[in-house]
Amino acid sequence: MFVNKMKANLPFVSVIIPAYNAEAFIGRTLESVLSQTYENIEVLVVDDGSLDRTAEIVASFAQKDSRVILFKQQNAGVAAARNLAIEKSRGEYIAPLDADDIWYPSKLDKQVQCILKGGSSVGLVYAWSLFIDEDDVIIGQYTPYDYLNIHSVQGEVYPAMLFTNFIGNASAPLIRRSCFDKLGGYNCKLKQKNAQGCEDWDIYLKIAECYQFRVVPEFLIGYRQVSISMSNSCKTMAKSYNLVMADFQKRHPEIPAYIYTWSASTFYVYLSWKSRACGDYWTTLGWIYNAVKLDYSPLLLRPIYQCIIECILKIVAKPITSLIWSDHHSWLQFLEKFQLVRKVSVNGNITVTDIQKQMYKPYQYPTKPYARIMGQRWLQVLQMCRTIYE
Repeated sequence: MFVNKMKANLPFVSVIIPAYNAEAFIGRTLESVLSQTYENIEVLVVDDGSLDRTAEIVASFAQKDSRVILFKQQNAGVAAARNLAIEKSRGEYIAPLDADDIWYPSKLDKQVQCILKGGSSVGLVYAWSLFIDEDDVIIGQYTPYDYLNIHSVQGEVYPAMLFTNFIGNASAPLIRRSCFDKLGGYNCKLKQKNAQGCEDWDIYLKIAECYQFRVVPEFLIGYRQVSISMSNSCKTMAKSYNLVMADFQKRHPEIPAYIYTWSASTFYVYLSWKSRACGDYWTTLGWIYNAVKLDYSPLLLRPIYQCIIECILKIVAKPITSLIWSDHHSWLQFLEKFQLVRKVSVNGNITVTDIQKQMYKPYQYPTKPYARIMGQRWLQVLQMCRTIYE
């Protein structure tokens, strides 16, 4: 009885999950939510017109746990699915989660504590994310400087959020419900313009205009990286990014134009890595060109030159390899079979705790030219965050 009374005094959190053809991962996603140490939740899954077993899998979870609620709609996009879940939800706080990502057990507990301490001026609390592969194995590289500086900004963050989406994905935040009541939901117009991809960045910017942010400096989210073709989605995401940024530039002419230039160049470099990963080498070169056209600083990156050389060689070799392998995914499977390529992984046995400990070891300020330039720009952006609302 005492435990039930304590739960009644805890804020109610609505977890919202848009799902489209998510049968491969939705089970693991729901298991990670239902395993949260914070139990005063409801889990609203919106099946966005899936053609696979997504709804069936979610329904099986709902039969076992009454906190899981399934809604269905005709395919209308991720923004519409999230908005329907928010409309049907009852929580004081909204916790978005993509249908292929996972949360580690204390994610909601620590974020709720943080937002309660922050007070009503805080509209959003985020935490750090780890990249995971199809098997939930942690991949990628994690440097203390990036996470203790760029991914730890809080307070007034609007200029910083323009410069880069430091939250990183749609599954990381806990958002005060009143933010949606005041600002509206996710942007459905992007889907109508065939420009999906930056709906989460768009809502973060809207919240940052009116509320402060806080961070829980711990790795609490598993952000899944799936080996599928992303070249078309990269083009759609670029369109989405440009529409979102053009809108905010009109709304805030006081923000210097170079902030948008820096942001766009960095974003195009990001898209070049994505296009390269799916084997679209011509598009990769195009993104690099777009990035450098706006800002020469990427030319200070050695991997840019390596990428350009690799793309040219792969383009030249494609007439031969295409006779044997029909697509890039088949080519990658062949290389992985013979261990000619390896997944970018820190260590196959590394844990969340291991990486968390690395964040608090002594580290040096970046000394390479590109890193120094980006560090100086970031300090300039942070100064703008401190002075823009004075």
